[in-house]
Amino acid sequence: VQVVESGGGSVPAGGSLTLSCLVSGNVLSNYFLGWFRQAPGTEREGVALVLADGSVYYADSVRGRFTVSRDNAKNTLYLQMNNLKPEDTAMYYCAADHIRARLWRGAGAYWGQGTQVTVST
Repeated sequence: VQVVESGGGSVPAGGSLTLSCLVSGNVLSNYFLGWFRQAPGTEREGVALVLADGSVYYADSVRGRFTVSRDNAKNTLYLQMNNLKPEDTAMYYCAADHIRARLWRGAGAYWGQGTQVTVST
C-alpha cells in the first residue's frame, strides 16, 4: 500500500489549502482512510476519518472549515482546508487501515511521509 501526501505550504491566517493523498489502486474502496496532523511537541491528532459508507467524521477543531473529498479515478483523497488558523500549523498525514478504531487512534497500518502546513498570523 502506497500513501503519498502533497499540497502543503505556507499561507496567512484565513487562507486556504488543499492537500492531496495519492494511494495505491484499491485503497480508496477497501480501506478506512484518515487525515492526521502533528505539531512540534504535540501528539498526533485525528483530523478527519472517512467511514465505510463514505461519510466523514471531523474533529471538532476543524469541523466546518475542513472538507474531505475523493476522486476514485485518480486514487486520490483530498483535504480542503479553509479559514486556516495559526493553530492549524502542523505536519499533515494521510493514513489507511482495514481497522477503523486502530486508524483513528493513530496506529494505522499505512502512512504517508507527511506534508507541512504553516499558517502565519
